[in-house]
Amino acid sequence: MTSRVKFFLFVGFVLVLLGVLSYLLLKEQPYFFMAAELGIILLLFWAIYLYRTLTRTGRLLNTGLDAIEDKDFNLTLVKTGTKDLDQLIEVYNRMMENIRTERVAVQEQHYFLQKMINASPDGIIILDYDHRLNQFNPRAAQLFALENEHLQKPLHTLEHPFLRRIAQLEPGASTLLQTDNSQRFRVEVASFVHRGFPRTFVQIQELSKELLETEKRAYGKVIRMMAHEVNNSIGAINSILETIHQMEEWEQIEDGAEWQESLAIAMERNEQLNLFMRNFASVIRLPEPQLERIELQKLLQRLALLMQVQWEQKQITWQIDTPAIPVAVSIDPQQMEQALLNIMKNAAESIGEGGQIRAVIQANPWALIIEDNGAGIAPEDADQLFTPFFSTKPTGQGVGLTLVREILINHGFTFSLKTDSDGWTRFRITS
Repeated sequence: MTSRVKFFLFVGFVLVLLGVLSYLLLKEQPYFFMAAELGIILLLFWAIYLYRTLTRTGRLLNTGLDAIEDKDFNLTLVKTGTKDLDQLIEVYNRMMENIRTERVAVQEQHYFLQKMINASPDGIIILDYDHRLNQFNPRAAQLFALENEHLQKPLHTLEHPFLRRIAQLEPGASTLLQTDNSQRFRVEVASFVHRGFPRTFVQIQELSKELLETEKRAYGKVIRMMAHEVNNSIGAINSILETIHQMEEWEQIEDGAEWQESLAIAMERNEQLNLFMRNFASVIRLPEPQLERIELQKLLQRLALLMQVQWEQKQITWQIDTPAIPVAVSIDPQQMEQALLNIMKNAAESIGEGGQIRAVIQANPWALIIEDNGAGIAPEDADQLFTPFFSTKPTGQGVGLTLVREILINHGFTFSLKTDSDGWTRFRITS
């Protein structure tokens, strides 16, 4: 039963009751009867006035409630001239003005923050209350190949290995991660309160460029200093040794031939030391690549001829998989040959004997993959790849992959090196 029906029932009951009482006074007190009838009429008009006032108040309240429900905070009510009702209208209008002001401020702040997030050079990922992917900025989409279809999915269910590792971090954690192409990132996980509940967001800052520049400056300075000292010393020492080695008096000295042989070995070791330093120096002396359009298949076939004898000795088989249409790429032939030779030698050394090396050329977009079924990369070594002076070989210098990295970066190529679940180790190069 509505309030309107209740009001009419109450007023009707009162009027009927007064009418019956007035009728009982009709015979004995006719004047009182007339006065009572007049009072009933006035009461009826008063009830109508009250009804209109109450219904007008109800309509105003309903209008305000509908505006709040529809989130229309621009609606204001006009005063009616009734003191109590006008006070209520004034409070309502003041409340709507405050809500509108706060809402505009929040929208402007949200718009500003959204612009900052989208323009940020760092990747930003925001999770919902159930730790599912709720939002990501363009940089995060670029880093992890995120698309709208990944929204509302937990991070640990996505394919990118980085996201699975991030999913294991708790709010407040900060760590450094490295990809299989030597990219390094600082990952920070934090939380904020939204609608009374905590939500998690992740900030991913790329450190690769800064770290690479710092590394190059550091090892470049060390290499230049070492090369200068070694070259100066070796030149003078070998000159003296060569003079002594060619002396005619050796024939008159007991065991002179053995001494001459020892001197020859010493000079040879000096030359190897000189070559050792030149290999290091080549990393920091790389010129800008002189680009030419070269077919990858022809380049690989030429390099295979250089490696053929070594592969045959180790019984390593070689195979090239190419598309029907030749793939030509703008590269510096000499630098790229040097990089690919290092990759192939590493693959052969990983195999040892009796394995297989394959080169796979892809088109649209182009990619070059050199893969082998050797021992693979140990998990503890994966994060150290492409680090200067790091090598898994007992006599390694740690220069090969560093040189490869510099050449590919100077060409603007992206690359990765990892051992996949099928046991094959793949070095992938693409634009």
